[in-house]
Amino acid sequence: MASRKAKEFAKLSIKELEERLRELRAELFNLRFQKYTGSLHNYRRLREVRRDIARVLTILTQKRRELEELKQADEKSPEQG
Repeated sequence: MASRKAKEFAKLSIKELEERLRELRAELFNLRFQKYTGSLHNYRRLREVRRDIARVLTILTQKRRELEELKQADEKSPEQG
C-alpha cells in the first residue's frame, strides 16, 4: 500500500505536492485537536497522515534536487560547447 501511495504522489507536480502537503498538515492539526479533546475515533489515521506527510516531503525533496541538477547541467552546457 505504501509504495502505491508513493507512486501516486510521484506523479504530481511540485506545486500539487506543496498543496497536498498543506492539506495533510491541516488534517494532522485537526486530528491532533480531536485527539486532545477526546473526540477522535480513528487513531490510526494520525499515523497514516504523518506517514503521508513524510512521503510527500521525500518526493518533494527528490523533485527539487532533480530540478536543481537540470538547472546546473543547463548552466554548464554552454561553457562546454
